[in-house]
Amino acid sequence: MAYEIYLKKNEEKRIVAGHSWVYANEVARIDGKDKNGSLATVYAWDGRYIGKGYINHASKILVRIFIRDNSADDRQLYLKRLKQADDYRRKLGYDNCYRMVFAEADNLPALIVDKYGDVLVMQCLSLGIDQRKHMIADCLNELFHPRGIYERSDVAVRKKEGLAEYKGLISGEVDDLCEITENGLKMFADVKNGQKTGYFLDQKENRYAIRKYCKGAEEVLDCFCNSGGFSLNAATVAKKVISCDISPLALKTVEENAKLNGLANITTLCGDVFDELRKFKASRKQFDVVILDPPAFCKTADEVRDAYRGYKDINLTAMKIVKSGGFLVTCSCSHYMTLPLFEKMLIEAARESGRTVRSAEIKTQAPDHPSLLCAEETQYLKFFILQII
Repeated sequence: MAYEIYLKKNEEKRIVAGHSWVYANEVARIDGKDKNGSLATVYAWDGRYIGKGYINHASKILVRIFIRDNSADDRQLYLKRLKQADDYRRKLGYDNCYRMVFAEADNLPALIVDKYGDVLVMQCLSLGIDQRKHMIADCLNELFHPRGIYERSDVAVRKKEGLAEYKGLISGEVDDLCEITENGLKMFADVKNGQKTGYFLDQKENRYAIRKYCKGAEEVLDCFCNSGGFSLNAATVAKKVISCDISPLALKTVEENAKLNGLANITTLCGDVFDELRKFKASRKQFDVVILDPPAFCKTADEVRDAYRGYKDINLTAMKIVKSGGFLVTCSCSHYMTLPLFEKMLIEAARESGRTVRSAEIKTQAPDHPSLLCAEETQYLKFFILQII
């Protein structure tokens, strides 16, 4: 008999509103018996049907609901959901590189699919999805005929599901570097060893947005530059760009991307951004534009306090090394660092910097990473462009 999950009284409200996660501590009782990772049916305390999703007894998220009617979790459902997800992106004009499937936001919890030219990259972040990854890959091949599909499930969050980190080829052929086109620029995405699935697709529109602020700039400093997305966009309009990152591999990719586009005005700086910012401040070096796009400083709620200090440290120092009238572009990709909290940090940093700071633009993640109003976890990126007076 398949698992039947009955929630405690009033615990169904968030889930009925559209959130997919059922936490183990919200459950009153479990009837039936099946394999871990199998499809379980969830009911409210009074027996009302809520939906179905894959169960995992090893996770605090016991069930991730993705079926609200009587549909089966068969091949036809996945074909339909995957096509709907891609149709949405195509309608918005995405074609060469974009996030094809964004987990809960596309009603396929714990599944990520990114497109890099003719290659697809998958992340399987739950037991149920991991057990069905080859069937999902078959659906992707049938719908989109990619040259290859690569799995990048080498992420720590899988440990919470009782899964080991993993990466490897699923089907077809995948090169180490995949050439993509973004904002009219050619880029190499390192799908096998780069961060996330090879590139930060969620900043596409934000990278293009900085061009008007970098236009004519004598010098732009791009911190945590990774493979150079912001650097290249800045270099199309600025006289000089310094790309700073602690990873020599990332900086090598920056140099390759610059060469690919015939951009000779980018230089790389290998070092810890915190240290390099302090060095620039100590030497009284200033820039027309400073870009801060760090990795998530907090991946759990327990890390928020330390992360707040880290964000404040780099933003305070950056504000001090921007020329009067110049701009600070600053981001956070952790959903635990909420928009109000990030804004509070920027206000404190501005006050302590002794500079007058005004906001020019506030943006979020790209439209191919849509967020659900009922699930704050899907809204994670904060992007501010500030003018330093």
